[in-house]
Amino acid sequence: MPQKLIGGFFVTLAAIAVLLIAGGIIAGLLAPLIGNVPVSYNFRSIRSRWTSTIVAILGIAGTVGVFVAMLSLARGFKATLVASGSPGNALVLRAGSPSEMMGGVTLDSVKIVQDAPGIARDAEGPLVTQEVVGVIPFPLITTGTDANVQVRGVSPNVLRIRTFVKMQEGRMFQPGLTEIVVGKNAVKTYSGLKLGDTVNIAGGTFKVVGVFDAGGSSFDSEVWCDSKILNDALKRPDNLFQSITVHLTSPAAFQQFKDSVVTDPRLNLDVTREIDYYAKQSTTMTTLITVLGGLVAVIMAVGAVFGALNTMYSAVAERGREIATMRALGFTSWNVVLSFLFEALLISFVGGLIGCLVVLPLNGLTTSTMNFQTFSNIAFAFKITLNLLLLGVLFALVMGILGGVFPAIRAARRPVAQALREL
Repeated sequence: MPQKLIGGFFVTLAAIAVLLIAGGIIAGLLAPLIGNVPVSYNFRSIRSRWTSTIVAILGIAGTVGVFVAMLSLARGFKATLVASGSPGNALVLRAGSPSEMMGGVTLDSVKIVQDAPGIARDAEGPLVTQEVVGVIPFPLITTGTDANVQVRGVSPNVLRIRTFVKMQEGRMFQPGLTEIVVGKNAVKTYSGLKLGDTVNIAGGTFKVVGVFDAGGSSFDSEVWCDSKILNDALKRPDNLFQSITVHLTSPAAFQQFKDSVVTDPRLNLDVTREIDYYAKQSTTMTTLITVLGGLVAVIMAVGAVFGALNTMYSAVAERGREIATMRALGFTSWNVVLSFLFEALLISFVGGLIGCLVVLPLNGLTTSTMNFQTFSNIAFAFKITLNLLLLGVLFALVMGILGGVFPAIRAARRPVAQALREL
């Protein structure tokens, strides 16, 4: 745990440093374009209208915070599912099956697949696991209401095929016994799944004998047991499975293995890389989160832009005489436009920076939702990256430009003579 905290602290420092550097670069690029208008003039102007400036900054900060949070949610969900796949593994499904839940592979097909070229082997034989998938309701710890948990029946050699999965507590289940091992996120999310607990699965009594760590993948939200025992509990034929996962001799052996399986007239199966399968599984939910988050961010952005417009128009109204004096002293309309734009971008950058900093503590925070492909609950973490933070700041700057360009043009077009007569 301390290592995770230390790692998060350094990520936060790196994010702050990158954002500040980006702000410095932007200021350095824009400042020379303002001409002879001193930057200190813009800072004094912002300070003199600090109340409206704070309102604009908070509006932009809130919008950026929501924008980054929703994108990090989608990114975290996708990362969790993609982490479930290994480039060295291949997944075999019934031809035309969109997911494991819809799959159907017979034991005879499993025996044929085991002899295909490209499959890795050890002293105990080919590294192949035939798997059964079911969805069983378990009560959530937080609310006590039931949520669907994916229960996966696997072969006893599954840890030699999914090598990134490690036992964290207890031991692996014994073949032929009503024992289960539970993902680390499932233990924290659902009641009755702690080491040593006894649970009811489809009318059968199973004992929790181990907790495994699947490296932040979707398997961390699953319950595993012997595939034959699960078939029996679910009242399914003992010679029928949903999928086959094989460990290849190398990722390069995939095509050889696939060609052998899909061209075999005895089989009606499809083969895909495991990592590609899980990446595709994430598409529906990540798209939904991104679209909904984008709509919310756009609606909030409209309000933030109006806040910036109000601030900058107020500045134009209050500084009419100053603008006229500057023009009379030789500053061009272009100098005035860029000066006001610089001010708007400065406000928006501060708002974007605050929004990013406020949302940073969400990084690594675990939440859960339903995977519409499997109809089971899956736990995943917010994933905030540096490029996502930079995107948030860029979003803020776009809002600043939209909120500052029209007031800037209005300021530059004010008649100089008329304004000077008002002095």
